[in-house]
Amino acid sequence: MSSTKKVIAIAGPTGVGKTAFAIDLALQHNTEIISFDSRQIYKELKIGVARPTDLELNTVKHHFIASHSIINPLNVADFEKESLACIHHIFETKDVVILCGGTGLFLNAIRFGLDEIPQISLENREKAVDFIENNTNQEILNLLNTIDFNLKMQIDTNNLHRVQRILEVYFQTGQSIQKFRSGYHKKRSFEFEVYVLNRSREELYQRINQRVDLMLEEGLEIEVASLKPYFNLQSLNTVGYKEWQPFYEGKATKDDVVEKIKQHSRNYAKRQITWFKKFNKEDRWIEL
Repeated sequence: MSSTKKVIAIAGPTGVGKTAFAIDLALQHNTEIISFDSRQIYKELKIGVARPTDLELNTVKHHFIASHSIINPLNVADFEKESLACIHHIFETKDVVILCGGTGLFLNAIRFGLDEIPQISLENREKAVDFIENNTNQEILNLLNTIDFNLKMQIDTNNLHRVQRILEVYFQTGQSIQKFRSGYHKKRSFEFEVYVLNRSREELYQRINQRVDLMLEEGLEIEVASLKPYFNLQSLNTVGYKEWQPFYEGKATKDDVVEKIKQHSRNYAKRQITWFKKFNKEDRWIEL
């Protein structure tokens, strides 16, 4: 057995083909896959997050797929701890571990680690909540831009939990949350390689649109209906699920919902590409 352990991460935008690529790579190395997808981690979400198929999951052992509940969401810090423990467990019998996903914050948590963020006072926590409740998305985006221009490239203002956390840290310290995440990289005991998969914009968008159509055929509407009691949870404020709320309120048709899911999925893919290009310039890109 080699004395050098290695983690190989397969990253890229939604719909690009990461799962199949990672499975092929894992089979070559006779190893297992750890997902760093912040949505596929929830057991209640399947069709709308394009979870790997049963066949794919049986072909190679996956970790952090349907492993947690939307009722108890996993934050980045907890993911760092749990994923590192999983990596070292796999290293007991394997020399290589494959990572696969598209959540940049989760990937960086494994690769670089997170620094300790100061404790937030109740006053500043309430101040963050009040700001979110009393300002429009554009006003929130303007403040994020003032705090740190890079934040607006990473954050969906509809993700209120993440926005609140950023504002809490800013009101508490006067600094961007990035200052506590990128100041010093934690030293890992293994080698780390990242490959970012990409396709032409036209092909990627076509694949995304086709995948949304397939989700509908597989029963996305039924899955979403079963989750209606949990629509108040932040975990469901995500592409593929949040677009159904106007439909249930009688404000949108099913065709409207489907088009919105496709549009938001394409927008999400664009943000992911921007993230990987801007924040991880040393990574290797593979055009499929």
